[in-house]
Formats: sequence, structure tokens, C-alpha cells
Amino acid sequence: MNSSRRTVKIFNYIEELDAFTVTSEYQKIANTLGLNEWNPVVWIGRYFLLDNDFGEHWFDNWELRAEKAEKAAVLGLDSIDLFIIDPERFQNGRDGPLHSPEQRKQFWTDVLISLELSYELLCNEARLYNAKVKKILPEDSIEDLEYRINRLLSEDL
Repeated sequence: MNSSRRTVKIFNYIEELDAFTVTSEYQKIANTLGLNEWNPVVWIGRYFLLDNDFGEHWFDNWELRAEKAEKAAVLGLDSIDLFIIDPERFQNGRDGPLHSPEQRKQFWTDVLISLELSYELLCNEARLYNAKVKKILPEDSIEDLEYRINRLLSEDL
């Protein structure tokens, strides 16, 4: 298999909580490539929400996490690790909305359940982010990023 077409599933869906967590495989890749800002999916939200910085806030719904904290603990999860879809965050009212909150929630749940991203995209995003960090906070940049990328791409399936 061509390593640039390798993909990784991003989210696990926890039906009992109607919430997501990041897969351990993606978390490992995000840690290796420096794709963790506030959380490892901040950068993905920017794409989903019209490729702008507001997208980094796509899961800023702490009140929804707090509501599920007890049930999450019973399942052995920390509510801080939950990603919960708030359908209101996925519409801006500019020329709509065209769908009900329930329909938007169902749509985004299906999208995130099936979301896989290519290693190629992840590596390119890491390069882009690292270059940005290097300009702003050089001490926080990853000097050996290309080495890490090469190791990741050469790992056995």
C-alpha cells in the first residue's frame, strides 16, 4: 500500500454518551507530529468551519461535557476528553439554517464516525503548523519533524 494513502480513523463514538473521543492511533500520530494545540482536533475544526480560526472552537462546549461527567466516569472516561456535537455550532444563520438542529447533529455524528484522514494530509498539516510555530515560538517548534514523518511513514501496517 502506498504510505501516502494510509489513513487513520480520527474519532471513536461512544453511543452511551452520544460523544466522541480521539482514537489512540490518531492521538499517537498527533503527539508525534505536534498536531496538539488545545486538543488534537483543533486544526480539523478550522477546515470544517470554513477554513478560519473560529473553527478551532468547534468543540468548545464545556457545559455539555459537564452534563456527561458522571456517566463518563462510570465508563472510565474523563469528560475533558469528550467531544460532543453541538448542532448550533454548525450553522451561522447567514443563509439558513436549512436543517433542524437534530438533522445537523445526525449529519455531523455520521461524518465524524466515518472520518479518516490520510497520513499525507496529517504530515502536510504538521509541516504547515510547525513552520508557523517556528516563526512565533521557535523554542516550541519540532526540529526533527521530517525525521518523525519519515519514521511514521515507514512504520509497518
